[in-house]
Amino acid sequence: MMDLFDTLTRSGLSEKAAKALSKIPHKQVQVDPRRPFREPGHDRDEVIFIQTGLLAKYKPDGSGRRQIVALRFPGEGILPAKGKAPYGIQAITKADLMVGQASDLEPILEEYPEIANFFYKLAERQQAIGYEWLVNCGRRDSMARVAHLLCETAERMKVDPAKEAMRNPFTQQQIADITGQTSVNVNRVFADLERQGVIRRDGRLVHFEEFDELRRIASFQPDYLS
Repeated sequence: MMDLFDTLTRSGLSEKAAKALSKIPHKQVQVDPRRPFREPGHDRDEVIFIQTGLLAKYKPDGSGRRQIVALRFPGEGILPAKGKAPYGIQAITKADLMVGQASDLEPILEEYPEIANFFYKLAERQQAIGYEWLVNCGRRDSMARVAHLLCETAERMKVDPAKEAMRNPFTQQQIADITGQTSVNVNRVFADLERQGVIRRDGRLVHFEEFDELRRIASFQPDYLS
């Protein structure tokens, strides 16, 4: 398992800045899926880095159903802010986290402007992903939504679709909660994608038989992830 220094340098921070940031007091936390790690309304006074696994932000509707509104992959994080969080945090898969306090982060940001710029770029990237998700749920049909999520997940997991399969980290219900549809629709979409020869499933492994076609179906352009 990577330590905080390794996690930060792999995310693009210089070794000098990563060393300074890794010295802030923090604790290692393991989070199991299917149970909230932080409920909506929690204080946003923590900085969280994902070491292994996959983390999600979610918002419940009036009837208690959840919409997953953001994902965080290894090397990514959730930054502190003022006030209460309008979202909850839950693991998609078992996740190892590094959790520190915003009050310990502030002096480091003043001493190392590079870190503040690094966080700014992370926030910009997450905003771009959020805009893409909004289009995905608002304008694309069921198949395009699922295809887009598969393409984005492969990109963020650094999977080479031409050479390797991707281990699907999501349950069908989680995909439904991300793409704004029912698990029944998700099951039908996967069956249709397989029937068309675009993907092939082997348990949790997804083989990209025709990745260019999957990208076409999804209208997937990865520039927003750069």
